[in-house]
Amino acid sequence: MNHPSDPLSRLLAEDRRYKREAYEFVWKALSYAHELGMGSERYSEPGPQAEPDEEPAAQQPQRHVTGQELCEAIRRLALREFGYMAKTVLNSWGVYTTGDFGEIVFNFLRIGWMRKTAEDRREDFDDVYDFDTAFEQEFRITLPE
Repeated sequence: MNHPSDPLSRLLAEDRRYKREAYEFVWKALSYAHELGMGSERYSEPGPQAEPDEEPAAQQPQRHVTGQELCEAIRRLALREFGYMAKTVLNSWGVYTTGDFGEIVFNFLRIGWMRKTAEDRREDFDDVYDFDTAFEQEFRITLPE
């Protein structure tokens, strides 16, 4: 599964902060955000893999999800897939804050797997929500009287 020529495998070898599952989940959450209707049609900057002579006018607008929207999609998907264990699962992958989602996204940008607009910043992901509040407050354990 980890082939040296795979861009994600090379990324994982260079940056060991997050497990492969974290990258796969963020990628899945991007599709989930689109399914939820998040994002808007915008032009994005060419990625590092773009053709050097590609004309900006030839680019088509793509559905762009903001950092805050992606964080919300990740939260919803994690709760749907992992329930009460969502925070524990994310933590086991090295993800502790929404800022970690930003690091993962900007690593994807670096290897050309995602694109961004001129306004997108890594800091857009900082402090979108607190993990304890976002992943644990919806669950209440009650004992019978």
